[in-house]
Amino acid sequence: MNVRRRLISTAAMTAVTALGLGTLSACSTDSAAAGNTDKFDVVASFYPLAFLAQEIGGAHVNVSDLTKPGQEPHDLEISAKQTAQLQESDAVLYLKNLQPAVDDAVAQSEIGTKIDAASLTSLEKHGNEVGGHAAEHDDHADEELAGLDPHIWLDPVRYAQVAQGVGKAFEKADPDHAADYKKNTAALVTKLNALNTQFKDGLTNTRTKVFITTHAAFGYLAERYGLTEEAISGLDPESEPSANRVRNLEKMAKADGVSTVFYETLVSDKTAKTIAADSHLRTDVLDPIEGITSKSKGDDYFQVMESNLKALRTALGAE
Repeated sequence: MNVRRRLISTAAMTAVTALGLGTLSACSTDSAAAGNTDKFDVVASFYPLAFLAQEIGGAHVNVSDLTKPGQEPHDLEISAKQTAQLQESDAVLYLKNLQPAVDDAVAQSEIGTKIDAASLTSLEKHGNEVGGHAAEHDDHADEELAGLDPHIWLDPVRYAQVAQGVGKAFEKADPDHAADYKKNTAALVTKLNALNTQFKDGLTNTRTKVFITTHAAFGYLAERYGLTEEAISGLDPESEPSANRVRNLEKMAKADGVSTVFYETLVSDKTAKTIAADSHLRTDVLDPIEGITSKSKGDDYFQVMESNLKALRTALGAE
């Protein structure tokens, strides 16, 4: 990750320090109202967690998202207003190590219920290549890509585990509505189990098991369904691939019968399209669902995941 991603905006932190966390008043973001409503106020760090909070909380919660639609979540910096929003809310739902600025703000906040999604399931270390055969990497790239892969929501099984943990946390923090939280969680997990079955059945019989993406967001999905993800840029969506990595991808694409280079909605598609053109491959969108925008192929998590499945089936030559 870039150094700037490990730091909260200096200006924002200066403002917070000057005003004092305990005395900041509630405020609003572009995506939702802040705390101090008559509902259970939840601040989520980015879309996949905001979606969980809304699905589980239903009518009893007021959910606000720190990451605006269309904003790359890794780049998020916390403003003084957003820090105040944390302070005024009943719970915060975040994914530790994905957004360092959020981690710092949560650590400084006095909010009573802090739910770290990363603690509710298992995380693994992933690099440029996940699943199947090992790819050649240069040593410098391996050093930069070392670390746990945060993209757990793209595996329906892990996402269901997170949902169950969030549901239990809501039940404990807001016991008056515990029965509804339990019911909503069970319904969501049922839908995620069905989605898992769709992916498993849809990706069992394919011409190839290898796909190329712009960054390594789909490692858990690849492992779950017996595929191999070859990422151009690793876990950091804005890092540049080495010339050696590009050459290896072009050789691998030919050897493994790869038809498609996938890009995503929130980062530049330039590198993906260049590699595709050089290798005479097509391009398509595989959405990491870090936010829903007008470019998303669907209005919510489930619709976009189903679009992702359709794109993978086409690219992999599913029967």
